[in-house]
Amino acid sequence: MPTFKAIVIEKSDGGQKVRLTDFDEADLMEGDVTVRVTHSTVNFKDGLAITGKAPVVRRFPMIAGIDFAGTVETSTHPEWTPGDKVILNGWGCGETHLGAYAEKARVKGDWLVPLPKTLSARDAMSIGT
Repeated sequence: MPTFKAIVIEKSDGGQKVRLTDFDEADLMEGDVTVRVTHSTVNFKDGLAITGKAPVVRRFPMIAGIDFAGTVETSTHPEWTPGDKVILNGWGCGETHLGAYAEKARVKGDWLVPLPKTLSARDAMSIGT
């Protein structure tokens, strides 16, 4: 399977480490929609997760990022087809479900919202969560 870039948080007895790495698409979590992530936000919760200052992350390794905007690549969900522009906020992303600080995310289609036609992905994420 192909790889993509992701910011991954890992934890061991020596503490928490954060690194930009190549992540194998086969290791994405279950979901019926795969999204090519183009934008995310930098926010307080992700700051806490990346620095390890608060117990935000519930499983390791974890891709940080609680929200994203992007384009559907593949879908078995009835509402979404490849090429659809979508946004996501929450649903445990970056906490219990692999998050948005990556080039790809696989999520449940029910978690997605259509990107309003009046907004670009950048605009949607500049508004933030």
